[in-house]
Amino acid sequence: MSWIDPVSRALHDQAGQHGPVMLMYHAVAPGKGTPAWPWAVSMRRFCEQLDFLAAEGYATPTMGELVASPPSRPGRTAVITFDDGYVDNLGACEELKKRGMRASFFIVSGSVGTTPAWRDDGRPAARLLNGDELREMRAEGMEIGSHTVNHSRLTDLDDVSLTHELADSKRALEDLLGERVGSFAYPYGAWDARCADAVEAAGYTAACTTRTGWALRDNAPHRLRRLTVFNTDTVGRFARKLYFASHDVGWPDLARYALRRLRGV
Repeated sequence: MSWIDPVSRALHDQAGQHGPVMLMYHAVAPGKGTPAWPWAVSMRRFCEQLDFLAAEGYATPTMGELVASPPSRPGRTAVITFDDGYVDNLGACEELKKRGMRASFFIVSGSVGTTPAWRDDGRPAARLLNGDELREMRAEGMEIGSHTVNHSRLTDLDDVSLTHELADSKRALEDLLGERVGSFAYPYGAWDARCADAVEAAGYTAACTTRTGWALRDNAPHRLRRLTVFNTDTVGRFARKLYFASHDVGWPDLARYALRRLRGV
């Protein structure tokens, strides 16, 4: 396992006391270099992060399993999730399998097997996973969930379009997999109470946002919290995210945190 600085190690030794965390990935780029897209990580970094979770005793259930059976006592649990469904997720799936881990993959149903149809913000140029690949991943224990039909920002949609994005994606993925799809991720992390109610009405058991914090903090299965894993996250920074359940874990953030503790704030 990669070296981790003493401060991050000491902080992480206390991790797991506040409940499960969820981690959000998108793409995993081959090799060791830092990808240009902030939401992609290198395969080397990804493997280092998985090895850290394994060495530190994290359970890695799917999101559906977490909601169906939340941990009854404190412990280390990390739900690993992937948004969009890029074909490079196959490599990530292989690394997960090697370590006996599982993850939840949220798929944009309208672009299965093709180049993504939504606006390009520097994401990987490759296609999304196709039907055969998704079925194989499901057979290997991974969860397949929905990420809408068109990667739409749900808060911008009228009620009819909102229902279409939710129900049609669920139906398409269920037809492809031959089983119920119960998990959902909000594209762009955009949601409000109306969207959460629509997700529940569409028949999804759980949905995850991009709000930071411990996954089950709100005790609301359609508003689960997640931590984004970025292209520059070292193992030390990754460990600090797991402890704080926050993105604000840079050294200046830690200095402010320590000062507040000293002041008793």
